[in-house]
Amino acid sequence: MSNKLSFFFLLLTLLAEILGTIGGFGSSVFFVPFANLFFDFHTVLGLTAVFHLSSNVSKIILFRQALDKNLLIYIGVPSVMFVIIGGLMSKVLDSRLLEISLGFFLISLSLLFLIKKNLIIPPGKRNNIIGGTISGFAAGLLGTGGAIRGVTMAAFNLEKSLFIATSAAIDFGIDFTRTIVYFFNGYIAREILIYIPFLLIIGFIGTYAGKFLLKYISQENFRAISLILILIIGVLSVGKMFYFGD
Repeated sequence: MSNKLSFFFLLLTLLAEILGTIGGFGSSVFFVPFANLFFDFHTVLGLTAVFHLSSNVSKIILFRQALDKNLLIYIGVPSVMFVIIGGLMSKVLDSRLLEISLGFFLISLSLLFLIKKNLIIPPGKRNNIIGGTISGFAAGLLGTGGAIRGVTMAAFNLEKSLFIATSAAIDFGIDFTRTIVYFFNGYIAREILIYIPFLLIIGFIGTYAGKFLLKYISQENFRAISLILILIIGVLSVGKMFYFGD
């Protein structure tokens, strides 16, 4: 990879973190398809887990509020359990199939939220566990599942900072767990270690920039823009695999 290409990748990573913070979906929904332009899918999973660790620590610090303990238990615990299953399955399934699945996942997710703008999952232990299970499994298998968890948590109408901090705390558990799984899967190769310090710094800078911009941007309008971007990324991801794949 050339220096110019490496710089462009880091620039897209910063953009993904800013968009993820403002849009409320988490950076992975942008980072995974961005990184997939430069690395193979399994390497992308490894990079995503490491990048998210720093991103979530930054969110917990910058949006420090009292965390919702019930959500941490009923959404966080099943998320952490099923991210292990998803991470292990990612090693068994064909990477091209996973890339196509990611594209369709992003398309379906964005269209669902664009059509059902006020979609929420009714609060309750059962739905929280289901939402945590699906989001954790998707995070382990495809690299991103925060949007599903966001829909589950939206039913509680949490204050914005509390929402972000609680979501980040759950994500931290998910990412710490899948980093271990991905490491033993061989996804965190030696040649990509050079990017890790930059990803840690970008995670903090991007979160801070996103927090700053939240003061001046309507989250509702930006959410719509984010969904359109996710839809475009999903279409491009599927198109790339069908027309430029092996």
